[in-house]
Amino acid sequence: MKTKIFITGSSGFIGFHVAKKYLDKGFKVHGLDSMNNYYDFKLKKSRLKILKKYKNFSFTKGNIENHKKLDVSITRFNPSIIIHLAAQAGVRYSIKNPKVYLNSNITGTFHIMEAAKKVKIKHLIISSSSSVYGANKKIPFKEIDKTDNQISFYAATKKSTENLAHSYSSLWKLPITILRFFTVYGPWGRPDMAYFKFTKNILDGKKIEIYNKGKMYRDYTYIDDIVEGIFKLTNKKPKLSSSKKYKNDSLSHVAPIRILNIGNTKKILLLDFINTLEKCLGKKAIKKFMPIQKGDVRSTLSDTSLLRKITHYKPKTKYQDGIKKFINWYLDYYNLKS
Repeated sequence: MKTKIFITGSSGFIGFHVAKKYLDKGFKVHGLDSMNNYYDFKLKKSRLKILKKYKNFSFTKGNIENHKKLDVSITRFNPSIIIHLAAQAGVRYSIKNPKVYLNSNITGTFHIMEAAKKVKIKHLIISSSSSVYGANKKIPFKEIDKTDNQISFYAATKKSTENLAHSYSSLWKLPITILRFFTVYGPWGRPDMAYFKFTKNILDGKKIEIYNKGKMYRDYTYIDDIVEGIFKLTNKKPKLSSSKKYKNDSLSHVAPIRILNIGNTKKILLLDFINTLEKCLGKKAIKKFMPIQKGDVRSTLSDTSLLRKITHYKPKTKYQDGIKKFINWYLDYYNLKS
């Protein structure tokens, strides 16, 4: 019998790629997605259309805030593993619409954990974010670093879900892995993300807004490397133990829960990233330099040594190659190839 994987946010950027990976490997996948219009609805429909071609894929349209629909969907499918990727993303949008983040990222995740408890899930994988490191100055970021200085509401909701997960894991012995993603990019990405907006504006001859005058560093991580890391964790559920197996292990001493960074382990200057976009597009950007925005951090960099020890994870994609792949997809998807 094929292992059953339940994926929330299955029509989203990361969720789509993760679902496709498991389907390609022969797993049975049930996706749940609200199909909201936070960004281009057509893009979500296109992703879903691809997934629906697989005979092992089934789908429920619904949001994680609706606990009744979520419960029914999970109970009927009866998965072994839940990969919770649904969330309200975006740092700047959280400043304008904080309640949306409260409902989706905190209440929605609470509903996921309640459902996981009910079906006695074997492994719950929850997405978090590098933004939880907030104003931390020591880099690279390690999972055991203190994370008490979030500077955006989005980051605060992600940190809150980590705390909720720990309490559920402790109370109900739910095996949970929390993944802190570092600036994920690639084909089928989110149009609200900087690299996507830059590409569109460069092609349209419009200005691109560059914050902190381009003096920003990010650990850009290509989508295929993210997906491979998640897939390698499928059967690596944390186990309750009085002793830690690895050096600098984030495994809780009271619950079967572990936090893991998943990134590319390279600090890239934003201006270098833009320069590569320009080269791939064969067109110069019209740059508008701006001050740093509320909620933004100046630099991120992951230490993924713990993930590597557990899964032999090793990101393979250089950002220059990843940008080329994204640009090829973008030009093809929007019918812009000459």
